Amino acid sequence: MITVVGTGAMATLVAARLGRLAPITMLGSWMDAVTAINRDGVHVDSGPGADSVRVAATANPVECAGASIAIVLVKAWQTAKAASQIKTFLAPDGVALTLQNGLGNFETLAAELGAERAALGVTTQGATLIGPGHAREGGRGVTHIAEHPRLGPLFDLLRAANFDIHSSPPSDLQSLVWGKLAINAAINPLTAILRVPNGELLNRPDALAVMDAAAREVAAVAAAKGIALPFPDAAARAREVARATASNRSSMFQDILRGAPTEIDAINGAVVREAQTVKMNAPVNETLWKLVRALRTTLA
Repeated sequence: MITVVGTGAMATLVAARLGRLAPITMLGSWMDAVTAINRDGVHVDSGPGADSVRVAATANPVECAGASIAIVLVKAWQTAKAASQIKTFLAPDGVALTLQNGLGNFETLAAELGAERAALGVTTQGATLIGPGHAREGGRGVTHIAEHPRLGPLFDLLRAANFDIHSSPPSDLQSLVWGKLAINAAINPLTAILRVPNGELLNRPDALAVMDAAAREVAAVAAAKGIALPFPDAAARAREVARATASNRSSMFQDILRGAPTEIDAINGAVVREAQTVKMNAPVNETLWKLVRALRTTLA
């Protein structure tokens, strides 16, 4: 049995695709979603059509007992709680795979479950939450998962479910994680602060200058830590992503619109903390971090 931990946009997308091929249980604390999924299944708008799939949903980890795989798709600030829940139901030889945003999620899972029962992944697949149990696919992305001796069947299942899956050495994953971090740190907070879709940042010179600076700052911190990003120019790559996802609302923008906590601490905040470990400052990311935190405080 596979447990998808979370009931947000990406969790809904993953559950819908895998639910056609294997028994899926979604574990989440959002009761509106749990109720809607058990009543109506999960729905994903994709291209010209929509997928509707029956899966189980619960807020009780006991109902996930014996799961061989837990795919972790909660927000970064929820990872510690998710890890403690997973520990209660994951099979002894099971594996928890994180496909989350930000830094520190794998380390949190490994500390709770043991390194051999945690796996790191990074995805550029996007999705937007329409409502409880209902998501819209945000274009086809690529998912890289660290090689793990117990994940072979999951790789096959994900490929059969039409995910673009690649198995990579764990050392390569750090480059990809930091590459995604650079993009998220550059785009997400600005869209949340300005309340605009990704592409609008390209039309505002001042916003674009900040976006470029944030991306380059992440690249500088990564370089100081000995991590090479998977692209030569972080600012240029951020622009490419903003252009390719022009109509998308970033997950952080969606969180702000819902009045929900954001992942800013695990994205721009993490850049600041990592910079401190190599005796660097990250003033652009620190400013964005504090502005989004202030925005959330104001909204609360």
